[in-house]
Amino acid sequence: MRLITAILQPAALEGVQIALAQHGINGMTVSDCTGYGRQSGHTEVYRGSEVTIDFIGKMRLEILVADAEAGPVIDVIAQSARTGEVGDGKIWSTPVDEVIRIRTGDRGDAAL
Repeated sequence: MRLITAILQPAALEGVQIALAQHGINGMTVSDCTGYGRQSGHTEVYRGSEVTIDFIGKMRLEILVADAEAGPVIDVIAQSARTGEVGDGKIWSTPVDEVIRIRTGDRGDAAL
């Protein structure tokens, strides 16, 4: 099993969600997060003073999938979130040793 994690632009989330649903993914976890990479913040004017905003608002998307689905799911996320501009985000995949569905006690792929 793999945990696919993606950091996305907030505006891209709806398109990614629709694309994943069309691919057959029916569960995900979404969190608000902040950070910076090459985009490295920006400057705004607040009440007449210039303020540097170091951290930029993003969305963190997490999906647990079987090993065979990891590549296709990553491709779906990348294609649906890509704008070609700096700040589109990152995607990474992490191996997962065990998953347990709390309600039923199912383990492994049965818990997905």
